[in-house]
Amino acid sequence: MPEPESEADPTRYGRVLAVREFRAVFAAHTLSLLGVVVSEIALSVLVYDLTGSPLVSALTFALGFLPYVVGGTLLAGVADRFPARRVLVVCDLVCAVCVALMVVPGTHIAVLLALRCCLAVVSPVFTGTRMATLADILGDGDLFVLGRSLLRIVSQSALLMGYGLGGLLLTVVAPRHALVITVGTFCASALLLRFGTVRRPARATGGSALVTDSLKGAREVFRDRRVRVLMLLFWLPAMFAVVPEALAAPYADDLGAGSVGLGLLMCALPVGTITGELWAGARLRPAARERIALPLVCLTLLPYMGYALRPGLGVSLLLLLLSGAGAAYTLGLDQWFVRAVPEELRGRAMTLLTAGLMTIQGVGMALAGVAAEFAGVPWTVAGAGILGAVCCALLALEARRTQGERGRETVGGPNDKTGLTAM
Repeated sequence: MPEPESEADPTRYGRVLAVREFRAVFAAHTLSLLGVVVSEIALSVLVYDLTGSPLVSALTFALGFLPYVVGGTLLAGVADRFPARRVLVVCDLVCAVCVALMVVPGTHIAVLLALRCCLAVVSPVFTGTRMATLADILGDGDLFVLGRSLLRIVSQSALLMGYGLGGLLLTVVAPRHALVITVGTFCASALLLRFGTVRRPARATGGSALVTDSLKGAREVFRDRRVRVLMLLFWLPAMFAVVPEALAAPYADDLGAGSVGLGLLMCALPVGTITGELWAGARLRPAARERIALPLVCLTLLPYMGYALRPGLGVSLLLLLLSGAGAAYTLGLDQWFVRAVPEELRGRAMTLLTAGLMTIQGVGMALAGVAAEFAGVPWTVAGAGILGAVCCALLALEARRTQGERGRETVGGPNDKTGLTAM
């Protein structure tokens, strides 16, 4: 277990990477993410080649969002009732098998889409289990927060480089051959997790059927007022934050910015997010990150209001960069969330958090498209900024009210952990 960090000495990312087990998890995350990105692009191209239908090709991406809620709700109990290392390795191997079946020549389009759904069902279980495992490896202090931050930075970086590299790969190999590479990345991730992490016992024992246990765990997680508020603070800002990305193509067309402008609009938000996380993680002490969390969550969507003035490309990019940088509030939320959830429910809570986050982003994209049909892109983005800021402010007030709650009589018994620091 890492030594407790000193409040006078801000924890740096280097201290997190110095933990051997975390390095294995980090490398496995990078490989697994690479596999997901390449499989999404290759499968989309493969489906289009087989059907000639843009709709069916786009459906392969949509299927990456929708089944999250199924896996995150009905299979969440897996994260706590089995040893974490076993769950992570099995999830990677299941993904490898699914992708391997996609490679088989002559596979029907319906089977390809079904296998894509299987990947999406397994993903929240894998991600939630990995998040809970980070707390075992790094403790539930600031090292955990920075470990989570590093994994998010890798994910955001994948948005910047992954799809471009995947597209480049498909210029030299066929889609099915690219999927073979994905099989290799999932297997390599499984090997890293199997031999690079320590076997730990399950957090809870399952006395009932898996689905029943998962649903019961979800009820126990959401029964706690503090946990509910923190979940919503992760979810709702993300739902509004995706609106400019969902509408980037029509907005770039309105500006006459072409494909280059579209690429810049798609990259601006992740660049801002990476910059904000790196700055908050490397420069601020734990208490400072917690103090700025609620103000930042209230401010992060406000730059979207500038879209009401129909700004040009340069100003739009600046607004997106500012909004992305505000996402540094998640470092403070991570700390509160891991403290608020009982250890025996940690895997299920993390799985539900991941599933809800992915699902609500898909909902946000769909609602953005509907709203833009009636109000136009600029007013839809500006409206998302206004409505999102109001929702975030109300949630922040509720989070402040629950700040001092120490009892968990409805979820896991009395809370014997240290109370939250000042915000």
